[in-house]
Amino acid sequence: MTDSKRIEPLNSLFKAGLEFQETLERRNWPFCFIGGLAVLRWGEIRMTQDIDLCLLCGFGNEEKYVKTLLQKFKSRITNAEDFAFTNRVLLLYASNGVSIDISLSGLSFEEQMIKRATAFSFHADCTLITCSAEDLIILKSFANRTKDWMDVEGIILRQGERLDTVYILEQLAPLCEIKGTPDIVTKLQDLINRAF
Repeated sequence: MTDSKRIEPLNSLFKAGLEFQETLERRNWPFCFIGGLAVLRWGEIRMTQDIDLCLLCGFGNEEKYVKTLLQKFKSRITNAEDFAFTNRVLLLYASNGVSIDISLSGLSFEEQMIKRATAFSFHADCTLITCSAEDLIILKSFANRTKDWMDVEGIILRQGERLDTVYILEQLAPLCEIKGTPDIVTKLQDLINRAF
């Protein structure tokens, strides 16, 4: 990405992303960026005002991660700790005021996604670890919101035949089965069929 028009409005996001990445890497905590930053890497360019990342903490270990992060970063809500334990999402601000949603992950799919994540240089001074295009499609499809489907279409159009569609459908199907929404897999398959 070399177009300065694409980079300038995102400087605060990149700084916030680097701040969190450095914090997590110092502690050797497995993580990757998902959401808007990953869409910038793999899909259509769109403005995003906050950051989402997935932090692998497992089940039963959440307190250590939550308490440590709340000591360093300001919470966006009262009772952030209780909210994080109940909803498995910690809502924080970076030091520059950018909103960060940290998903406290523990599913085997999430662990695999973090292992598959790779670094990407968004800017000469900003390299961030994001999930793969395939895993982003799985996350976005599973979320099943209108804006997420728009992102999925953009990723499919941009990445084309480079995508491992077998992996995507194999990973998405059991997640949707647990959620009771098998129609999501059908919808994604239709999008893939139309694209290819």
